[in-house]
Amino acid sequence: MNSPHPSALLSHEEADALILNVQKQQSAGTFDDTDEALIIQLVEGFNDTRGMKRLAFAEILGQVGKPATPALIDGLANHENPVVRRACAKTMTLIADTATIPTLVNALLTDEDTVVHGSAVGALAVMGEEAAPVLLDIVASDDYPDSSKGLATWGLSFVGTAGASHLYNAIDSGNEEVRSAVIGALTTLVQESDDQQALGLIVSGLSDSSAMVRSEAAAALGKLSNATLVPHLTTVLADKDVDVRKTAAMAMMKIGSGEAIAPLQDALSEEQDEAVLPVFRLAIAQLQKKQEEEDDGWD
Repeated sequence: MNSPHPSALLSHEEADALILNVQKQQSAGTFDDTDEALIIQLVEGFNDTRGMKRLAFAEILGQVGKPATPALIDGLANHENPVVRRACAKTMTLIADTATIPTLVNALLTDEDTVVHGSAVGALAVMGEEAAPVLLDIVASDDYPDSSKGLATWGLSFVGTAGASHLYNAIDSGNEEVRSAVIGALTTLVQESDDQQALGLIVSGLSDSSAMVRSEAAAALGKLSNATLVPHLTTVLADKDVDVRKTAAMAMMKIGSGEAIAPLQDALSEEQDEAVLPVFRLAIAQLQKKQEEEDDGWD
């Protein structure tokens, strides 16, 4: 399938008329989703310079559903206009057709437009179970730049419960970058669905062989803001890695529980690294201040 030549671009008036006509057909149930030429013309509507009109074309194509997939794939893979490629990827999010996964991955890894990369990952993320292995593979590979891996890691955080089993399994990956990315994604599962298995895996990350993963696990527990997690963080205040110790202290401060003050004070008395001492002191000071404010509230 080849995209129409730029000479076929619609004027604003023609685009408005097309939107109105197709919307009426869809409302009446008379839209012909086998009309490939019309669907291609709708994709070309993404050339429109008006953002709200591009949105209207996306909503129309989203309602068309999977019959629009071939034209969207072609648009994302081949269109010369990056605005059209971005819109194709965003519209794939509305349809969530797994047939688009290879094209989305290719766009993430090879498209020259960085906005397309983000749009492609967003579309991959909504496909949950089917997209999770692909995103994990990107994180694990040595062939892709950090920017692509970072976006794939971000995408993993949105695969939701549908992709949870892949995350559970990947926590045993031999690649520390994968394990670290999984910790971040598991954090979202705990926040959104109180996934206790995910929480257990995050806690287990505190004893990972990789300092990167231990630090990510500590940061994750801080994000969960649950006072019952303080004892777990206490165990890594003496971690051999400076960054892990710092992260654990900041996580305790973020949780805000007064129960963290004593273990932080103990850790401070034993700490020898000048880079860590200010972090411990800051965490203790902030927690004491919070406790004092709470105590004053009872007066």
